Amino acid sequence: MCGINGIYKFSGIDYEASIIQKMNDTMAHRGPNAEGVFQDQFIHLGHRRLSIIDTSDRANQPFLSNDERYVLVFNGEIYNYQAIKAKLPDYPFKTNSDTEVVIAAYMAWGKACVNEFNGMFAFAIWDKQDKSLFIARDRIGIKPLYYCLDQEQLIFSSSLKSILSTGLIKKKIDKNGLVDYLRFQTVHAPYTIIENVYSLLPGQYMFFNEEKEEIKTYWDPTTVPGIPKQNRTETIIQIQTKLNEAVDKRLMSDVPFGAFLSGGIDSSIIVALMAKQREEKIDTFSVVFKEDEFSEGKFAKEIAKKYKTNHHEIELEADYFKSLIPEALSFLDHPSGDGLNTYVVSKETKQAGVSMALSGLGGDELFGGYSIFNQIPNLQKNKWLGSFPNYARKQVGYVYDAIKRDVASGKIKELLKQEYFDTEYVYQYYRQVLMDNQISGLIKTNKLPLNRTFEIAHEHIGYQKSGWGLPALSRISVAEMRTYMSNVLLRDTDQMSMASALEVRVPFLDHEFVEYVLRIPDDIKSPSTPKKLLVDAFIDDLPESIYNRKKMGFVLPYEKWMKNELKSFCETNLNQLKNNPNFKANGIDNLWKRFLKNDKRVTWSRIWPLVILGHWMTINGIEG
Repeated sequence: MCGINGIYKFSGIDYEASIIQKMNDTMAHRGPNAEGVFQDQFIHLGHRRLSIIDTSDRANQPFLSNDERYVLVFNGEIYNYQAIKAKLPDYPFKTNSDTEVVIAAYMAWGKACVNEFNGMFAFAIWDKQDKSLFIARDRIGIKPLYYCLDQEQLIFSSSLKSILSTGLIKKKIDKNGLVDYLRFQTVHAPYTIIENVYSLLPGQYMFFNEEKEEIKTYWDPTTVPGIPKQNRTETIIQIQTKLNEAVDKRLMSDVPFGAFLSGGIDSSIIVALMAKQREEKIDTFSVVFKEDEFSEGKFAKEIAKKYKTNHHEIELEADYFKSLIPEALSFLDHPSGDGLNTYVVSKETKQAGVSMALSGLGGDELFGGYSIFNQIPNLQKNKWLGSFPNYARKQVGYVYDAIKRDVASGKIKELLKQEYFDTEYVYQYYRQVLMDNQISGLIKTNKLPLNRTFEIAHEHIGYQKSGWGLPALSRISVAEMRTYMSNVLLRDTDQMSMASALEVRVPFLDHEFVEYVLRIPDDIKSPSTPKKLLVDAFIDDLPESIYNRKKMGFVLPYEKWMKNELKSFCETNLNQLKNNPNFKANGIDNLWKRFLKNDKRVTWSRIWPLVILGHWMTINGIEG
């Protein structure tokens, strides 16, 4: 795991070499073991290395091919690199690293090399002879790749802040990105919070030479072939086999490793499979709270005891958490309303001497672990709703919201306005944080852009789109993967774990496993209880207390803290937004006062993303 940087100027580099070095320095935390720079007439490449596989200096980067024609900067891991290496017998390998396999694969197969890789990655290869540049990102979007492209140059990096450090772009808020952030506590790729800076989408590559610029999708989870018809028993056997294989691939490491263990279903399964595949004790790590209603500590302990792990509990108190906030937020490449919990557990994991950890991220999205996997199908079954005229449904929604006056009633009001109840029309409100009427009261704008989650869901699973023929539950999975999972969970996991130079691997998101699970029919996958198919596949590995209880999630007690220990921190950063020309000061004040008065429409999760945004804009010198 590492960080990569690059500046490619089409007419020839005329910048000081210090710029690429500054990009490297900005993300030094991503790679504390080594750094390097390559420079020629057209391109400057930078790299920071966190050594996981082949920790020798021979595998340092930028890495040159055996003939020195190609130069590679690579972030990530290729889990099947040994199998790929066996397909390249004519290449004279000099290291045992997956880095060298990437460059050899590109020499052999060109752009098609990405189809061979099973892993998480973002990399760039410069061809010194043809003056061409190839950049690719993994299929799921586990590793980040930001870029700024204009008529003169391409700037790219694993870190948005490294791009900002160059001084070559304006630090200006993207207006549509701001609305997206206020709606969803993130900005959905390919856009970012910064104007003219983008994120390469999962499963995409870029290619540049003197004749053309190309951005192409090489993998889409909705377009892979279906699976042979199987009964439930056969499906369970396949799930067991494929997830076992995915975990086994991710235990490849030349450094100490462990696992995040929340005590939930997904992380417990991952720990069970790790323990079965390794004789040595597994290090496991959990965040626990003094406030019992937030803590899953006893469940994590139960799994740790069952599998005899070397278990580490991280007890989080408000004072300790508060002391970590400035440090944690300084590592945010992109503002996010979530992720600080990952920073805490990653920091403690690294301090215990572990450089790589496995996570259960992805299980909820694939197996129906969220309420939306029941809510949307149930809504669509009630076809009688659609028989009422739209104006009548609108009136019902307004009346219901006026009576209930909480977050859920506001969303139901918006749902009842919809002409259709297809997944993309319903899904767009599921994870919305601030509703549009609230946003209009906060920022200076005449019209809000179209909801990005609707656009993304419609593009992938809308009528006659590539994912339209998927099972209904899998269409929801695709919506979750392409929005919340990719742009919140994976982004936060990367930026918060790499802040401590910790590599996090996610077996549930092995692309072959994802392809299989997305094609399981609804009658087999339907979650009568949360993630029932997954639980049934590993029921012998889980105590009943792990799966037969209410889902808690990995949530910090923000509501209490923000009204007490963190109150001044919140007010300081909200005041930063009040002074920003994009915002209405009275709107910010009104929202904060409503939160302090326990207004049911303004929960902590409606305020905290604003606090984070104010802090992020201030420390990064972002303009209005």
